[in-house]
Amino acid sequence: MDSEALRKYSALHPKPAGLTLQYGTAGFRTKAEQLDHIVFRMGLLAILRSKAVTATIGIMVTASHNPEEDNGIKLVDPLGEMLHPSWEEYATQLANAEEQELQKVITEICQKAAVNLHKDASVFIGRDTRPSSKKLSQSVIDGIQVLGGQYHDYGLVTTPQLHYMVCCQNTQGQYGKATLEGYYEKLSKAFMELIKQSHCSGESQRHLKIDCANGIGALKLSEMKAYFPQEVQIHIYNDGTKEKLNHLCGADFVKVHQKPPGGLDMKPNERCCSFDGDADRIVYYYKDTAGHFHLIDGDKIATLISIFLKELLAKVKQNFKMAVVQTAYANGNSTRYLQETLKVPVHCVKTGVKHLHHKAQEFDVGVYFEANGHGTVLFSKAAETKIRQLVKEEKDDERREAAKMLENMIDLINQTVGDAVSDMLVIEAILALKGLTVQQWDALYTDLPNRLLKVQVADRRVIDTTDAERRALTPPGLQEKIDALVKKYKLSRAFVRPSGTEDVVRIYAEADTQENADALAHEVSLAVFHLAGGKGAPPQP
Repeated sequence: MDSEALRKYSALHPKPAGLTLQYGTAGFRTKAEQLDHIVFRMGLLAILRSKAVTATIGIMVTASHNPEEDNGIKLVDPLGEMLHPSWEEYATQLANAEEQELQKVITEICQKAAVNLHKDASVFIGRDTRPSSKKLSQSVIDGIQVLGGQYHDYGLVTTPQLHYMVCCQNTQGQYGKATLEGYYEKLSKAFMELIKQSHCSGESQRHLKIDCANGIGALKLSEMKAYFPQEVQIHIYNDGTKEKLNHLCGADFVKVHQKPPGGLDMKPNERCCSFDGDADRIVYYYKDTAGHFHLIDGDKIATLISIFLKELLAKVKQNFKMAVVQTAYANGNSTRYLQETLKVPVHCVKTGVKHLHHKAQEFDVGVYFEANGHGTVLFSKAAETKIRQLVKEEKDDERREAAKMLENMIDLINQTVGDAVSDMLVIEAILALKGLTVQQWDALYTDLPNRLLKVQVADRRVIDTTDAERRALTPPGLQEKIDALVKKYKLSRAFVRPSGTEDVVRIYAEADTQENADALAHEVSLAVFHLAGGKGAPPQP
């Protein structure tokens, strides 16, 4: 390690005094002007990680659905998955080290993680469309070069595209070609093959309006349009030419405010969807003839995909284990429908994509979505091998046809991470193949009315939870209070959990009516305020 170069470059990316940040599920995120030293140091860390695992590591500069002024950075592990938890610790240590301790911290990480500095290292870099992203990715490159690593800068890409490239590179092309063309070709080919197997193609099925949150999704969808068949008409809105990123638009805005985005004109019963700022989340919605807005969130997307896959798995007659993974935020009626009507096992895990992804890996077919629209499907190696073998060797027409559909689904789904573009194509293919309208999809089950609230507290760590965050262990008496409140309402449940990023406690409640859900959420928020050290004035109804 060249100490002189490290000192020289580190001085060009100084750490502001007194600033400490934590590497969380989404990596580092904060105001863009506070990130320069962080991204430089993550360039260093990516090289260490690459040397430790002898593979290419990804770095994405994005703050997803945050406001345009913010930015962030996250590392991608060799198979396109999130950074290993032990390295999240190292990221936090390196980011917060004082200038003069930088070399010492790097040496400590090398010792703890058995990093051989003489090994080769390579990093793939991507960025979103924020004004600050280009300069920040240049600082990443400075970090990479100090430690003598190789890099490939993909420039403007969606977050899922970068995850995909990293996986392709480290599987020696088995997962696909590590280029944008490779990504577009693989997805569009699988999509067209699926659509070809569709026997009913109502014309109205093919039009889709897409709100791209004024982000990277618009650029990449425009590039991909050339690869789509004529039957598919996508109309891009909020393409970033006029308005600010994520401002009054995007999947997060639509989900939180339960209303359509600005900049998109909806006619009754038109299928519409929204991506978030870095295109790793998607939600669908429509307006009925009476003008009411209907949101189709991640729970309903998971349900549609599960119905389709379950039918195909039944036809291929293999003993594949399928399950759906949700968090405590999943609507109670989605869980009920999956378990009781579809008879698909459902598992609940802690909030955070890494927990869902990890659990989904336990099954032959693991479907996971967060209610916010981030999710994907994972197929086990054994299941994938068997399905591809059936396509080649199966004599029975129906079984072979079903296996072919499953094979195309495997190729269409981005298994590394939630991907709005890939998920959109999966949904469009299923709706076409099943001849479903957006209204019929929505009518599978009715969401229970729910309410999300947050309460400011002096210290969020006073709340400790268990049972996938559905029950509070501390402070004493809180869970008993929640249990008593829940008993007052029909079809109700409520839970509280500390925020991962700020000193607030998040509250979720659902019940048979909106009025009851609101009342329950309010009563639980008062209990949290009084028992968990609320700050300021007590919550008002």
